[in-house]
Amino acid sequence: MANRIKVLGAEAALPTTTGAATSFSSATVVRLFNSATSADHLVTVVETQGGTVIGSFTLARSQSELLEKLPSHCVFAANAAVLGAKVGFTN
Repeated sequence: MANRIKVLGAEAALPTTTGAATSFSSATVVRLFNSATSADHLVTVVETQGGTVIGSFTLARSQSELLEKLPSHCVFAANAAVLGAKVGFTN
């Protein structure tokens, strides 16, 4: 894992349906943050907007993760409390 990240886009709430899932401008790395303080939320990665599910994971409350994905893959969450931003790794 990188020690630092390079911010490449504005942070925004993840969509809450597969039909609205976002690629974050074809990002290959997305920093995710669950801003909820009382609930964990499911994050799902799909091949394309409204496409086949690749996988999912639970993002714990008040936690962040770096998600590496293909540029065409899209992301959505069970709740808009999950925020995301396009980032890159730097040394």
